[in-house]
Amino acid sequence: MKNSKQIAVGNVLVGGGAPIAIQSMTTTKTSDVAATVRQIDRLTMAGCEIIRVAVPDKASALAIEQIKADTTIPIVADIHFDHTLALLAIERGVDKIRINPGNIGNAQKVRAVADAAKARNIPIRIGVNGGSLEPDIVQAHGHTPMAMAESALRHIALLNRWDFDNICLSVKSSTVADTIRAYRLLRERTSYPLHLGVTEAGTSYMGTIKNAIAIGSLLLDGIGDTLRVSLTDDPVEEIRAARAILQAIGLRQFGINLVSCPMCGRCEIDLITLAKEVEQKLAPITVPITVAVMGCAVNGPGEAKAADYGIACGKGEGLLFCKGQISHKMPLENLADALVDLIKKDVMSTT
Repeated sequence: MKNSKQIAVGNVLVGGGAPIAIQSMTTTKTSDVAATVRQIDRLTMAGCEIIRVAVPDKASALAIEQIKADTTIPIVADIHFDHTLALLAIERGVDKIRINPGNIGNAQKVRAVADAAKARNIPIRIGVNGGSLEPDIVQAHGHTPMAMAESALRHIALLNRWDFDNICLSVKSSTVADTIRAYRLLRERTSYPLHLGVTEAGTSYMGTIKNAIAIGSLLLDGIGDTLRVSLTDDPVEEIRAARAILQAIGLRQFGINLVSCPMCGRCEIDLITLAKEVEQKLAPITVPITVAVMGCAVNGPGEAKAADYGIACGKGEGLLFCKGQISHKMPLENLADALVDLIKKDVMSTT
């Protein structure tokens, strides 16, 4: 992450050691400014830091100016097939352009976009998808990670030919292993910032798993500067998944880190309900603390003591821990509320 070139997407830095930026994409018709702004506001509230909008037609490109006026988050225009839409989006103040090199057109069209973006200091993401590669590259390499990397490198060279260097890259496949390999190949060959993700990953359950494996593997290798968790779902779910991935890896923290033990036959309580209750009640807290909800004496006291706050449950009663010390022993029915009240009291006293 620290060895990549840094670019600026509006007021968000990407690469060069900056925090991993979280992205998503609107599902509204971009030409419907009011609906698009409403969705962007929801995504911003959820923690999105860069938002991409589809620009399939002139009306969508023209709408960017008003969308920019009504929102605060950097806007990326997603362009396919028609380079004139990219030019129009740039004129209307977009913060970044995403083009797919396999379908944007000939070199002169790419040059026109590069010249316009350079004049306004707007970065371009070269977005390579495994399913839309140039025919000659497919003939040489097949639909492989090498083909995706070669496609990206070809279009880096093309933009560099026009003296354009404000570049971000993505090489996404719907196959997890191919995605990981393509990004590793690209990192070996270039230092441009990388936008991570698995394309066409599927619905929320399996899509989150695919993204977590691919994005998590790459980030743990120090590869990646920004990400989108692509899901066939409400895009707010993409933001929730992205934040969870980054927090699980330890790269960013957005609030409560809940530690709870797996179920086994020693457990004397309904730990599933208890853990979910604590998680739900603490969801509004954004202070980075670790909270343990443990179900028996095997894992309980040790893990609870290691957390900032925790409870360890036994038959009919449990212990409340604070900063490694036992705070209270009380009946189970009072334990969750006591834990939540203690945390909220401490958080409020320090903010």
